[in-house]
Amino acid sequence: MSYQQQQTTQFGSAVPLWAPYYGAPIGEAARRFFKKYATFTGRASRSEYWWWMLISIVVSIVLNIITSVAGSTGATVNDSGTTVPGPGMMIGVILLVIWGLAVIVPSLALTVRRLHDVNFSGWLILIGLVPFLGSLALLILTILPSKPEGQRFDVPA
Repeated sequence: MSYQQQQTTQFGSAVPLWAPYYGAPIGEAARRFFKKYATFTGRASRSEYWWWMLISIVVSIVLNIITSVAGSTGATVNDSGTTVPGPGMMIGVILLVIWGLAVIVPSLALTVRRLHDVNFSGWLILIGLVPFLGSLALLILTILPSKPEGQRFDVPA
């Protein structure tokens, strides 16, 4: 019996919010992301982490497309030959800023919980501040499989 099946059997039909949800479907991963908005304790499974990353990237791409299209509509060229974006670009920029502010804290919390699941300290998220190599190292750490030793970060409710 897999760990996920044990969790479902042991805790009823739903995986408790404090436990990592291995094999989480995309909708459940998004719900758990927002329910654990600023929870830096506990663990997050690979599926929880990567489903949210996919959602986040898709939303960011869509918002960037909206910003580009809105900015090119009504764009003008000034006397020096540079392009001045249209007034609609500001709407896209505002949407991007709102999105970024809405997901920055839970994204950091999710990454910390993912690091806990592979039995690393959440403080390792700071390695992402090192240009290029830090982001690459953080990517590798989030790809690693879960380790049972990571249970030390669980805080059962």
